[in-house]
Amino acid sequence: MEALGRLFDIGAGVAPLDFQTARTGVRTSLRKAQGCTIVVLKGIGTAADDPTFTLKEHNASTGGTSQNLAAIDHYYLKTSTSALDGTQTWSRVTQAVAATVADPGGAGTSAESAQILVIEVDGADLSDGFTHISLDVADVGTNAQLGAVLYLVHDLTAQRKPANLPAMLTA
Repeated sequence: MEALGRLFDIGAGVAPLDFQTARTGVRTSLRKAQGCTIVVLKGIGTAADDPTFTLKEHNASTGGTSQNLAAIDHYYLKTSTSALDGTQTWSRVTQAVAATVADPGGAGTSAESAQILVIEVDGADLSDGFTHISLDVADVGTNAQLGAVLYLVHDLTAQRKPANLPAMLTA
């Protein structure tokens, strides 16, 4: 059996776009999953245009109440000042528990690097009554910096063929 539909589902949090404009992440449901691995892929940008990512929780697929989800005490990072060519290894970056990751990798130089950023969200971290998460991307500044956000919702409670998976917003 294939892993898609059995172990995980994939959805777009932010389609490939320029992070020069703030991007509101699409919501995804964790009602029928144990957690979500959020993957950010971003290109090389201009110095001082370091990105900030904010994890949010929601009690509805649209509307409702939204609030920051302070559940990030670490994340994983692959980074390169030239190209992500498969030679990079993962670094585990720790931080005080927060809803944000600012300037991934630190030192005020993340904008100048291509990066893959991974944030793990455990469904148990959501507040009572909250069922959805999203990841927002703050405006990085005046210069272009392309990126995308993917949600890998995992440990599905109902396993299905990929074509039979419910939409991630309403799952």
